[in-house]
Amino acid sequence: MKIENRQQLLVVVTVAVLALLVLDSVVFEPLVGWYGTRAKQITELRNQVKNGKGLLARSQGIRGHWKEMLANTLPNKSSVADQKVISAFDQWSRDTGVEITDIMPQWKNDTDDYQTLNCRVEASGNLAALSQFLYDVEKGQLAIKLDSLELSSKDNGGQTLNLGLQVSGLALINPTQP
Repeated sequence: MKIENRQQLLVVVTVAVLALLVLDSVVFEPLVGWYGTRAKQITELRNQVKNGKGLLARSQGIRGHWKEMLANTLPNKSSVADQKVISAFDQWSRDTGVEITDIMPQWKNDTDDYQTLNCRVEASGNLAALSQFLYDVEKGQLAIKLDSLELSSKDNGGQTLNLGLQVSGLALINPTQP
């Protein structure tokens, strides 16, 4: 080959390589990035559709559970709710043989949608009775959550125990459907 042909060939090859590099950096890499992003979006959307179909399939159960929760919330009138909570604690104490020494309810307005009834309960009894009492509080129909509990011995033998409970109850101001 002649030198002129070699130089022209090298120029053509160099221009071709430069064109491929520019094509790679300007066209190919952005397309690959776009494809990867789009594939992630498609995967996320498929998962959202799958979750949505699952929610639709369980909608009757969810609505039933919500109705049950609404029925068990405290009334939004504080005096009625106080009476309901005190009556429930009184019933639980009679059922288990626990002696309630003090109940101190206090309302807290958290938002416009709900308020909470924070209640301190002092009780005494033997270990079996207090265990059953705690079980009844936790499994009761009222929307009451056990926040904290303190247990101490009332006598030297440990036969009678003091129980201090901090519970909170939920009262919805404007209950809505899910």
